[in-house]
Amino acid sequence: MSAGVPAVVIAAPASGSGKTTVATGLIGALGRAGHRVAPFKVGPDYIDPGYHGLAAGRPGRNLDPVLVGAERVVPLYQHGARECDLAVVEGVMGLFDGRIDENHAGPVAEGSTAQVASLLGAPVVLVVDARGHSQSLAALLHGFATFDSSVRLGGVILNRVGSERHDQVLRAACDRVGLPVLGSLPRLAELEVPSRHLGLIPAVEHGAAATAAVSAMTDLVAAHVDLPAIAALARSTAAGPAWDPVAEAHENGAGSPDVAAQAGADNSTGWNDTSSGPLIAMAGGPAFTFGYAEHRELLLAAGAQVAVFDPLLDELPGGTAGLVLPGGFPEEHAAELAANTALLTAVAERAGRGMPVHAECAGLLYLTRSLDGHPMAGVIDADAEFGPRLTLGYRDAVALADSPLWRAGERVRGHEFHRTRLTTAAAGNPAWGWHGSDGTRVREGALVRQVHASYLHTHPAGNPEATTRFVEVAAVYAGARASR
Repeated sequence: MSAGVPAVVIAAPASGSGKTTVATGLIGALGRAGHRVAPFKVGPDYIDPGYHGLAAGRPGRNLDPVLVGAERVVPLYQHGARECDLAVVEGVMGLFDGRIDENHAGPVAEGSTAQVASLLGAPVVLVVDARGHSQSLAALLHGFATFDSSVRLGGVILNRVGSERHDQVLRAACDRVGLPVLGSLPRLAELEVPSRHLGLIPAVEHGAAATAAVSAMTDLVAAHVDLPAIAALARSTAAGPAWDPVAEAHENGAGSPDVAAQAGADNSTGWNDTSSGPLIAMAGGPAFTFGYAEHRELLLAAGAQVAVFDPLLDELPGGTAGLVLPGGFPEEHAAELAANTALLTAVAERAGRGMPVHAECAGLLYLTRSLDGHPMAGVIDADAEFGPRLTLGYRDAVALADSPLWRAGERVRGHEFHRTRLTTAAAGNPAWGWHGSDGTRVREGALVRQVHASYLHTHPAGNPEATTRFVEVAAVYAGARASR
């Protein structure tokens, strides 16, 4: 079994060091230099992969050991890196930061950049925010280089360097600990990408400005980073079979080999479906940007047709037998969503007749009676509003009742990331239960007919059987409609 595509991991001592600027620029610059670059992001981030995708010309993908299991990281990497000769993996937070779990006994935090680098066997390039650093940088680098022997620190990129003299002092500090400087980027305020309450504004919302920002990041890295040295540093990753959505679907008792084979092709603008299976409509566009590429691939592999539509503008695709409403920023587009009354009415009518709906976070908000005073679909008997604080973290959840995706008692790892809240408890059965960090019992989400709505984000590759079941329920709904 041959080794995987060579990769380099872009990490930092702490958040805010400039990882996204460097990683995105590196993806673009290596692409300009003739490489076919596969872009990845560690953790449950949905926003950075959008910028990676713009730079690479192929979907940005996530590697999250918490949501999919450590055993799936290498297979998902192999799947996402196919037909590429190099991969750039952007880390999350600081190099050794991950899930805070007092019961975790591993050498590195679960879900950390260090864990993913170790699983892949890929070297790490540390991006250091040079502001405020001088000779003491040597001590910081020594600590990161020696803290965990399973992680290989291959070099440093200095970011936001103030002057030529500053650069000389920092390079001398790196020399003291034997770490090569692979690049030195000056301070450029114009590269700042606009952000809001959940981080950067997604690339799809930022439009031409996002494209311009990615181009500027690429220019910066191309001018100030040693690209041949980065390519030479990249190491072939751990060997293993690629993740296969067709095999996952068939292992769970569904899927058509002919249709599912389409899932192996990259197509960021849509899929040329020829399946006669149920049509699954998947919300996209500026309000619904939080999703994983593997979700659509698994739906196809399970035998479904997939139609991506924009709830800001479009009607529900004809023949829809199942609806996926992923996460995003509906609170930024509530007025436009409310104005598309034809879609809201169609969603409410189909959900009332038993059409399966999988709604996560933004999807939950779309199904409420109202969002910040704007009328929504009214499928969930609750109202929602922008809240005073951010809710963020991994959850070990258990399904509290049967749904089109999960069976009662099944355990799932998910992630919450929102600053909205329901102002009234949703009527119906709660979807999930878990224990909070203080030991309190949490009941979250709502099950209404065949609707599963929740704030919890899940990764389909970590729970492929849920996607298979959803397609099966959609097929039953399609058959019942056809027989009327």
